[in-house]
Amino acid sequence: MSLLARLTAVRSPKLIVKPCVNTACQLHSSRPSVTPIVSWSSKSSSIVGTSYNTSPIDKTRNASNRQFSTLNLQAGMASKNSSDTDDWHDAQQVGEYLHKEAGIDFEKRILRNLSVAELYEDALKYEDGVFISSTGALIAASGEKTGRSPSDKRIVDESSSSKDIWWGPVNMKVSETAFMINRERAVDYLNTRDRLYVVDGFVGWDPEHRMKVRVVCSRAYHALFMRNMLIRPTEEELENFGNPDFTIYNAGQFPCNRLTTGMTSKASVAINFDRREMVILGTEYAGEMKKGVFTVVHYLYPKSGVLSLHSSANEGQKGDTSLFFGLSGTGKTTLSADAHRRLIGDDEHCWTNNGVFNVEGGCYAKTIDLSKEKEPEIWGAIKFGSVLENVVFDSHSRVVDYTDTSVTQNTRVAYPIEYIPGAKIPCIGSHPKNIIMLTCDAFGVLPPVSKLTDVQAMYHFISGYTAKIAGTEMGVTEPQATFSACFGQPFLVFHPAKYAKMLAEKMREHRATAWLVNTGWNGGKYGVGKRISLKYSRAILDAIHDGVLTSPSATYVKYPVFNLEIPTQVPNVPDDVLDPRKAWLQSPEEFDKQLKELGRLFEENFKQYKDQASEDVANAGPKM
Repeated sequence: MSLLARLTAVRSPKLIVKPCVNTACQLHSSRPSVTPIVSWSSKSSSIVGTSYNTSPIDKTRNASNRQFSTLNLQAGMASKNSSDTDDWHDAQQVGEYLHKEAGIDFEKRILRNLSVAELYEDALKYEDGVFISSTGALIAASGEKTGRSPSDKRIVDESSSSKDIWWGPVNMKVSETAFMINRERAVDYLNTRDRLYVVDGFVGWDPEHRMKVRVVCSRAYHALFMRNMLIRPTEEELENFGNPDFTIYNAGQFPCNRLTTGMTSKASVAINFDRREMVILGTEYAGEMKKGVFTVVHYLYPKSGVLSLHSSANEGQKGDTSLFFGLSGTGKTTLSADAHRRLIGDDEHCWTNNGVFNVEGGCYAKTIDLSKEKEPEIWGAIKFGSVLENVVFDSHSRVVDYTDTSVTQNTRVAYPIEYIPGAKIPCIGSHPKNIIMLTCDAFGVLPPVSKLTDVQAMYHFISGYTAKIAGTEMGVTEPQATFSACFGQPFLVFHPAKYAKMLAEKMREHRATAWLVNTGWNGGKYGVGKRISLKYSRAILDAIHDGVLTSPSATYVKYPVFNLEIPTQVPNVPDDVLDPRKAWLQSPEEFDKQLKELGRLFEENFKQYKDQASEDVANAGPKM
């Protein structure tokens, strides 16, 4: 159906972007064939000024890894002239490389690093469920899957990495044979497409720790998403890109074969550390690519002595850096986007001997209940070049209704980091002065802010606590404690204790102070108390960053069960809010019951980590 036909077919006041799921019967495109051509656009915007032709990751690569020629392609199909001979030769090298490495048809039409406008045009022309919002963002549908599929994630059990991996529910094994079956299935599907998109970009803003990533996909939406999330190369860097350190083959429109050993559904997200490849089948959710890259970062970087962290980071006017840890719904993205501080990144960082750097070139923010008043920076970033996923919008005005969750609660937007006013480019910071661990405690018993000792910081980092709120998921009628090791368990490769030990060493070496900040409920559990005001949470962070809570005049009291130090005063925060017992609206007996119950849940959760945690860390938790 043409774009015009799709737009005029709309009749309802609101248009819900319906999932568009490709099945095996749709494998062969019904669109007219096109003349095979390989091309790329040299007009892609760039925010990196230094040339990085080699990567330290190369040093750890297996000697058997494949080699290929530098990609150096000239823009446009009709604009070639007599001086483009060498560039056209390199275009042929792209086809030769993909054919040699993956079996991609040599004469496949390959579009490398297209501009934002070109990707918009292709998405609107060739994909269903794609529109332009009233603010200029591209609206896309991710199909049946509107979130990650952690139960379908697999890591290849092979000799070079097997002994390092924390095998279990997070990292499930798949054989090399099964991986290659899925890989061939993905390539077979990609070979049926009229056009393939190649996105070459970087991971890691620190030039000493840069990794080159290549994405091969058949949806312009996916290409634009990864164009936003990877660090975009300059023309010179793209011309001299060389061998990728990691390659993603995204055939998410096509399902895996459930009869393949190790497959449990039609979706599969499989990583092979030896081949440095990821293969996606059966899910079009773009976040799988982003988090797949982060899983690779969580393996390769710690292996070379660099701490990888699921955190946001910002920098104050004096150059002081803060790291923010927190699970979904804790306010990590919101609180790190501070008008008085420069954003380094909102989700993934590494801590080296030089300081911290952002892993990504963009941000991937939740948009549920988004408003200009509460989150002006994110609101302003939703414009031309951004990608909105699975949102509901008015069929005439194209104004998005961020309160509508009829498609999914996991509505999101992906945008380049420079869309945030005052973002620090390059996204590199000094050694962190403050480590802020965010939690959304729906039981109403954790203090809004607590100062942690080094061993308490390790304990709470390994625990990674927050709470699910009643009504957000089917069957959840009471607050439920949720623990995600290192505040990012789905992406860990090593045992959590390894990351915690590296964090503790960094904190001691650079004298960083750790804080536990609760952005959840106060005065009672969810349904009784109230959510801690965002202005109070911001005031607490201001006090931390201004040094008020570490000054000699700051006073603390011991908080029972969890043995936390809580301040008696914080500017612009009522004193009774700081102590959950004083703010509690129900009986003291009910408070004690809730406090001890949460302490018990912490104890129960930490049992699985005791075998690799030191005794002092294991004893840093709640005392019943």
